[in-house]
Amino acid sequence: MRRSEQRQAAVFALYQYDLTGQSLTDTLGRDAPLFSRALAHAAADRAPELDEVISRHARGWTIDRIQPLERSILRVALIEMLHPDVAPGDVPISPEGAIDEAVQSAKTFCGSDAPGFVNGILAAVLRDVRENPPATDNDASGPPVAAEEEDRL
Repeated sequence: MRRSEQRQAAVFALYQYDLTGQSLTDTLGRDAPLFSRALAHAAADRAPELDEVISRHARGWTIDRIQPLERSILRVALIEMLHPDVAPGDVPISPEGAIDEAVQSAKTFCGSDAPGFVNGILAAVLRDVRENPPATDNDASGPPVAAEEEDRL
């Protein structure tokens, strides 16, 4: 399965998790690739942080007003942009690549205004991160995956 398909699987699992309250393990399915599982779990675990970032850049929109599928697309893209170490892989996707993947998903699965909305928020986040880099410490991208989180993956 291609990485873009695995990202979409993570988005759909996160979307179902948000709407139905089912566990991510159930919404992903038993045979979900590790990459999909890592993205979905990281996005769910960090949802409050990601939602705050989205809210800060979605001028005039509350997080609850954003359609659930668009919100899931944004969360998965932000995980790859802000926490590239969370998902396993040889080379993390570039922030521009994460934005492009998210916009393509929005074009395919959401309404006609969604791609521009998704692009606008993610581009604003990228601009903000580049203009205001995180404080320099040993690991500005976030803590490593905890042992209990690895068990879920």
